[in-house]
Amino acid sequence: MNQVSAITGVVLAGGKARRMGGIDKGLLELKGKPLWKHVADTLLSQLETVVVNANRHQDIYRSGGLKVISDVIADFPGPLAGMLSVFQQENGDWFLFCPCDTPFIPQTLVARLSARRNQAPVVWVHDGERDHPTIALVHRSVQPFLQTYLQSGERRVMVFMRQAGGHAVDFSDYKDAFVNVNTLEELDKWQEKQ
Repeated sequence: MNQVSAITGVVLAGGKARRMGGIDKGLLELKGKPLWKHVADTLLSQLETVVVNANRHQDIYRSGGLKVISDVIADFPGPLAGMLSVFQQENGDWFLFCPCDTPFIPQTLVARLSARRNQAPVVWVHDGERDHPTIALVHRSVQPFLQTYLQSGERRVMVFMRQAGGHAVDFSDYKDAFVNVNTLEELDKWQEKQ
């Protein structure tokens, strides 16, 4: 089994989308296709297995043909809860997590993160200006620490990634690939581009 086929892609679509008034962000359409599907299709072009972490509208997500995993922790406490839930319900050692609101992730994402993991259990994207800790390649070995971290009431993704011994990977040559859609105005803006 090669390095890439041993990685499971995960679309994180389990959040509350508070900044969008609680609508299910992954189901919003960009150029006629749901945001989550943009992410899933790009991951599927690089990986054999992709699953979706979703807590609402699971039938709609399932209709895309992918396995849907819901949070094991109540009240959707954020992306780390989604990551833990995937570890607990899916086989495999390496998982590439990617939020549903990043429709422009690059075709080089898997290869570059894999090549730069250098024995680290976690690596994430840095676009030259800021970290994107929810776009991350994570090894199952962090699961016990993640569980303890969440049980302590912590939710901060960046803090967890650093404490888990991870490091950023430079994607400054793909800066625009990691914009995420946080408002309906941003979504409208992207409808008009390209």
